[in-house]
Amino acid sequence: MSETRETIEPISGEQARAILEAAIAERLGAHWRDEDSGWQLVTGHDFMARLTRGRVNVDFYVDLLGQVTVQQSEITGAQDSGRLIAWVFLLLSLGIAFLMARIVGWL
Repeated sequence: MSETRETIEPISGEQARAILEAAIAERLGAHWRDEDSGWQLVTGHDFMARLTRGRVNVDFYVDLLGQVTVQQSEITGAQDSGRLIAWVFLLLSLGIAFLMARIVGWL
């Protein structure tokens, strides 16, 4: 009896990046990188990418054989609280700038 084993060759990072870009363009449209599309790349590397728009996350994963998995979910609690903290800092800094301008006499 002879055993035949197929050697499985994993894809390279460059191939994975090309597959990932094609999958993202297919799912979100060719112009997903445009500012007007609203999609933001939160994190990513050759084998995965997380994009977000509004309250939606879309995760793209490429395995070592080149198969693409796409998962869509709502934003996480950490993302939601991070947005709230950013708004608080923005309003706080505007308030401080207004008070400093008032003290100096510009307003």
